Amino acid sequence: MSSSGDVTQLLEAASNGNADAVNQLLPLVYDELRRIASDYLSRERSDHTLQPTALVHEAYLRLVNQRTAGWNDRAQFFGVAAKAMRRILVDRARMHKAAKRGGGAAKFELDEAVASFEERAMDLVALDEALQRLAEIDDRKARVVELRFFGGLTAPEAAKVLDCPLRTIERDWTMAKAWLRAEISKI
Repeated sequence: MSSSGDVTQLLEAASNGNADAVNQLLPLVYDELRRIASDYLSRERSDHTLQPTALVHEAYLRLVNQRTAGWNDRAQFFGVAAKAMRRILVDRARMHKAAKRGGGAAKFELDEAVASFEERAMDLVALDEALQRLAEIDDRKARVVELRFFGGLTAPEAAKVLDCPLRTIERDWTMAKAWLRAEISKI
């Protein structure tokens, strides 16, 4: 994997409209984006047809087509990439659910990153809706969940993206997991 500095410099150049930087960026971030995509898709329903490569390409296209992205660094880029992948998967889950006329929403098992949710088959749409409700109450806590769970960022990386002290991020992570557990159990 390349250094964070190389990625950060290319992100800055890409944000300033340098098309060559966009072309140089993908090889540097591809493996990490594919790891995130594979992690997401491992929790999808068994008949899901989207492959990690397709998810990475779709998310990457959405990211580089943002003319005013203003990427500050690698961690911020991967946080936004995680959000793009989440949106793609939630949109597909909604389409799948609609195609079944309300039945069989996408199910997945949450990994050890969210230990309190282990051994529970969760509905991706319900999780997304719960995260949206959390964002209405406390946007930062919702962003912490998005960055940590969906983005695969560590607590220090999330702290950097959100420009918050590490201890605040750790506290938000703990509180958000508890809130989501209670909120989803109502469903």
